[in-house]
Amino acid sequence: MLRDGPHLYLIAPDPERQGLTRRVSGIDENGTASEIAVVEERPLTIFLNGQEIVTAMTIGDYPEYLALGFLKNQGMLAPGEAVTGIDYDDELETVVVRTDGTTTYEEKLRKKTRTSGCAVGTVFGDMMEGLEALTLPKSEVRTSWLYALSNIINRTPSLYLEAGAIHGTVLCQEDRPLVYMEDVGRHNAVDKIAGWMVSEGVSGADKILYTTGRLTSEMVIKCAHMGIPVLASRSGFTAWGVDIAQQVGLTLIGRMRGRRFHCLSGEERLIRDADPSAAADEDRRHRRKGAEA
Repeated sequence: MLRDGPHLYLIAPDPERQGLTRRVSGIDENGTASEIAVVEERPLTIFLNGQEIVTAMTIGDYPEYLALGFLKNQGMLAPGEAVTGIDYDDELETVVVRTDGTTTYEEKLRKKTRTSGCAVGTVFGDMMEGLEALTLPKSEVRTSWLYALSNIINRTPSLYLEAGAIHGTVLCQEDRPLVYMEDVGRHNAVDKIAGWMVSEGVSGADKILYTTGRLTSEMVIKCAHMGIPVLASRSGFTAWGVDIAQQVGLTLIGRMRGRRFHCLSGEERLIRDADPSAAADEDRRHRRKGAEA
């Protein structure tokens, strides 16, 4: 039996980390003076070798993972291309990823797609590039794992619970959460996990990706390119996200709150080994923060 708590994670949120939030004074609905935590956001400019690629708005933690994961998910790192160095300069708010190969960023930069949602992201090149030949691993996901993950993640101390206005993404294996990243944009949180996976040589074949954000086309495409066959969220779906998940054979599970969820793609991986009525329901504090995010 797994125990709860941040000690479960290889990387867990740190709501007390200096610089991620600051206290701001205001008044509440009764006109009473109050002070609350608000999330910081700052620019981070990502370079690939000598080329400036993009400036992202981020909370500022794990910049190296964010840059590496972004470039990987954009297809700007060629197969077999080795990363020779990652240099982060806090004062200049830049991170430079250096490789040993010739990249294709020039071609990709000609075409940009602004993605949906808060902290709008950018996809360079053809969004569907590489999906035609993609085959996701045949795996399974047990409903008992989903209920356990939802219960543990929802009670993990995080910026999401502390301040709202932020998204969380968690890399999981069976019923164990491994790496929990947060950011103002769900795409940034996913890219941080992708960067960690590349750095550590971790395969997505037996993993589940959990997110607090909506299951959009961009989220499905990123998950598929990371080789992760299951994507779950406490939020809802977009139609194109569902279409792409069905096309690539990704298991897509949304509106996962407490004992409830909907699976709109890849149900063949789903093993119903738990009684929904026995699962813990979502606590009120998490529901309240969910409405603010």
